[in-house]
Formats: sequence, structure tokens, C-alpha cells
Amino acid sequence: MSDAAAWTSPSMRSLRRIAAMVVRYSLLLKNSWTRIFELAYWPTIQMVLWGFISVFFRQNSSWVAQAGGVLIAGVLLWDVMFRGQLGVSVSFMEEMWSRNLGHLFTSPLRPIELAVALMTMSLIRTLIGIVPAALLAIPLYQYSIFTMGLPLIAFFVNLLVMGWALGLMLSGLILRFGQSAESLAWLAVFLLAPVSAIYYPLSILPPWLQAVGWALPSAHVFEGMRAVLFEQSFRLDHLAWAAGLNLVYMAFGVAAFLFAVRVARRRGLLLQMGE
Repeated sequence: MSDAAAWTSPSMRSLRRIAAMVVRYSLLLKNSWTRIFELAYWPTIQMVLWGFISVFFRQNSSWVAQAGGVLIAGVLLWDVMFRGQLGVSVSFMEEMWSRNLGHLFTSPLRPIELAVALMTMSLIRTLIGIVPAALLAIPLYQYSIFTMGLPLIAFFVNLLVMGWALGLMLSGLILRFGQSAESLAWLAVFLLAPVSAIYYPLSILPPWLQAVGWALPSAHVFEGMRAVLFEQSFRLDHLAWAAGLNLVYMAFGVAAFLFAVRVARRRGLLLQMGE
């Protein structure tokens, strides 16, 4: 077979079509920093989180036995923050996907009213997700997170508010940068997991990461949770720090969301977003 015939054979034409699609997807990847970031993000976060868990368990092998259910409590409370953030972000993105943002903002609805509605929906979605899981843990593992009593309410509220603040910030970013920033809604909260001290105390982290952790309401919540489970004491200092930091985060989240809406209106972005 001649070179020309080989080059135009069905198998070579098939290979060229495959190569063309690979080039297309490579260009899409190259031109989207969020896609590149996502590829490295999950393996790195998993490695960091479980690396710190392994170090802590190696140094404190009897830790879990000292307070039954501490890991289950950590998982459930962490999910409050995750679902709180996701409830705001996903509800907002659903309006964007359906191309309804332009209609909403031509109605009498004010941006701050939309923010409050998103947070209310987030609360509903969080309760629907968390309560069945918490109840199921009772017959499966003989552990009830509700035995924490009133401190549980304080932990729940603080983590939910932090999730709301993050959700509003991310919604503002999505409104500003469009669909290329959508993946941040699924990624951002897990970036905070290693420094939130969910499964281990902050003292296990390097000093520079401890400083980052203490600046997060979530770290104070989980340190307070362990104090309740291990020491049977409700640390009001951690509660005060979590509440104070949440005020700052919430103010910034609302301001970022309102600013993004104002910029989107000025640039006519509201009518350009959708699937």
C-alpha cells in the first residue's frame, strides 16, 4: 500500500478524528484554570487530610476509645457546613442554569431578599440531609449526636452560618466569572477541611497551619465539640470566637454577593448566563 493510500485508509481517518477530539479537549483544559485546578485538587486534599489523621492516630492510638462516636459526630457536623454552603450555591446555580436570573432581578425582588431566600432554602436542605443520617447512626452504631444537648445547637448554627457565608461568596464569584467558576461550589469547602480540625485537634498541624485554623469558625466548633465529648465541658471561649468570626465572614459574604450582583447588572451579565 502506498503512503498516500495508507494515510487515507479508514483506520488512519479514524485516528485523525480521535486526535482532533483529543486536541479539542486539551485546548478546553488548557484554557480553563478551574479544570486544571480540579484535577490536582482532590488527590491533594485527600492526601493532606488523611495524612494528618494518620499522624494523629499514630501518636494517639487510644483516642477514639476515649469518646465513642467522636468521628461520627465530626462527620455529621462537617456535613452541616458542607450542605449549608452547597444549599446556597446550588439554589443560586439552579436559577442561573434555567436562565431565570434576569427575570428575578427585573422583578421587585431585591438582592438581599434573594440572599435570605437562598439561606432559608439552605437550612431546609441541610435538615433534610442531616437529620435522617443522625437518626440512622443510633441503631447502626449505638451513638446519638443529640446527647450533646444544647451545645449541639450552638455547633449547628455556627457551622451553618459559615456555610452560608461561603455560599454567598461563591455565588458572587459564579455570577462574576460565569460557568467556569461553577466547580468552585463543589471544591471550596473541602479546602478548609484539613485546617478545620474535624477529626483531630489543631495541635497536630504545623504552627503556620494552626494560625490559619484558628481564623476559621469551624476549627473552634470542632475543638468545642471534642471538649464536650472528652471533658464534658462546654467551652464558651470557642463559642465566642466562632460567633465573632462568623459575623465577619457573613458580612463579607453578603457584601461580596451584593457587589457581584451590582457589577453583573452594570455589565449586562444576568441575561447571558445559563445552560
